[in-house]
Amino acid sequence: MGMFSFLKDAGQKLFGKHEEAADPAVANQAAAQAITDYIATQGLTANGLAVAFDGASSTVTVSGEAADAATKEKILLCAGNVDGVSNVDDNMTCLIPETEQITFHMVQKGDTLSAIAKEVYGDANKYNTIFEANKPMLAHPDKIYPGQNLRIPKLA
Repeated sequence: MGMFSFLKDAGQKLFGKHEEAADPAVANQAAAQAITDYIATQGLTANGLAVAFDGASSTVTVSGEAADAATKEKILLCAGNVDGVSNVDDNMTCLIPETEQITFHMVQKGDTLSAIAKEVYGDANKYNTIFEANKPMLAHPDKIYPGQNLRIPKLA
């Protein structure tokens, strides 16, 4: 549990201009629903999943119970890797307790999965480990963007 930071102006474009001009409560509810729908399109589920958005602070609050730590982390990344979101407040739990601490990496301009793998693991050929850890949000190893947060698992 805790707060995760994201680059506000990077990520999936889920919010339309009509939400920005609307009543803040309606806009927040529409944004929360858009994020919830995006999580669902990734095939990620959690018992009692609830997503709330506060446009004033650009913060998403996520609660519910995920089956495991990987699913929880992917849900949090889906919520945060959205254009207009700068923070995700993690109020989620896991059915299977977390056994290891996963680190996260914010993609910088010029980064590739190979370069990140070289930096983290000392071996550029381990890029597929990062790619697999971030599926289904990543559809292709070459499709990352600056400001995106990625899960970086420990090597087995």
